[in-house]
Amino acid sequence: MSILVTGADGYVGWPTALRIADRTDDRVVLVDNFARREWVEEVGSVSATPVASIDERLEAAREVHGLRNLSFVEGDLTEKSFVKELLQVHEPDTVVHAAAQPSAPYSQINGERANYTQHNNLQATRNLLFGLEENGLADAHFVETTTTGVYGAPEFPIPEGGATMESQGERDEVPFPAMSGSWYHMSKSHDAANMRLAHQQFDIPTSDVRTAIVYGTETEETRADDRLKTRFDFDYYFGTVGHRFCAQAAAGYPVTVYGKGEQRKPFVSLEDAVEGLARLATADPDDRPAAHTVYNQVTRAISIVEVANTIADVGDEFDLDVAVEHFENPRDEDETHKMEIENDRYDALIDGQAQSFEAGVRDIFETIVPRQDTITAHEDRFLPGVLEE
Repeated sequence: MSILVTGADGYVGWPTALRIADRTDDRVVLVDNFARREWVEEVGSVSATPVASIDERLEAAREVHGLRNLSFVEGDLTEKSFVKELLQVHEPDTVVHAAAQPSAPYSQINGERANYTQHNNLQATRNLLFGLEENGLADAHFVETTTTGVYGAPEFPIPEGGATMESQGERDEVPFPAMSGSWYHMSKSHDAANMRLAHQQFDIPTSDVRTAIVYGTETEETRADDRLKTRFDFDYYFGTVGHRFCAQAAAGYPVTVYGKGEQRKPFVSLEDAVEGLARLATADPDDRPAAHTVYNQVTRAISIVEVANTIADVGDEFDLDVAVEHFENPRDEDETHKMEIENDRYDALIDGQAQSFEAGVRDIFETIVPRQDTITAHEDRFLPGVLEE
């Protein structure tokens, strides 16, 4: 038996692969083409944490955690021939699909990158879904990290998956409409629709994990050795809002909130994101709630100004004098939007055991404060003048 983890060199994919390997005796096959490293270099940035080569990572996993069930395959999931061979050779029982171009700002740079993002993300997902069907593996559990961004920012509470539609006195649950605000997020809206269709046509059991803004630097597995660290991006294109704020604080700059910053965004810690994916990957099929399930992988919605103030408070523990400054908002947005999002299924999946936002920020500072030189060398990547996510 085997489990495929795609995007396994990435921020979420790497620690997820480690945890899955620690939870099972099955073979865990890591798949990546190292594109994330190239994209970050392309925009002139770096990871604040040194990212070891995949060979060094696997060696550390064996030495530190005794994980001998990990292997790696390099390849491009947009190539159908590669996916066919991958599936035929490894015959996975589960696929955790975390490979994607994940940056909304990167997808918005120009039409070329918008096209690249949608082709890369959609083609990879379709190749995997059709590959499972065409190679007699349609019983494999397909788990994909999409995004809570598919919901947009509606004024009503966001359901966990479908929406209730009423017409002429009749009510029914329908897939939530694609209300995404970027070419990246729209690619994941299409992925969600394609997964639903693949389940309907091929009967592939699917888990659509709509991941919120992920923050944090460590999981239980990555703490043990620097070679096991995951990446920490802090630039405008690939660093999420919490990470950019932490980088500003660590480098001695004020945390820059645009406008009031009272709008709430959905967040989940790296630890909780990894735990949820690992539980789905290793779950007994009889324990899954349905053959096609949507999870809102979010532990709470937090306002941007609360994110900034919490970072300032935790910064005191690290002798960082963090100021929070408000700048004129260059975006046309509701700065007081109070997002409400349901997460009952995901909360049950992780047994309600969520890491606090403060603990996640503490992890970040413990990791990046000793690496202040790397951050300050690339301060132009996060200083005022770039938009908040």
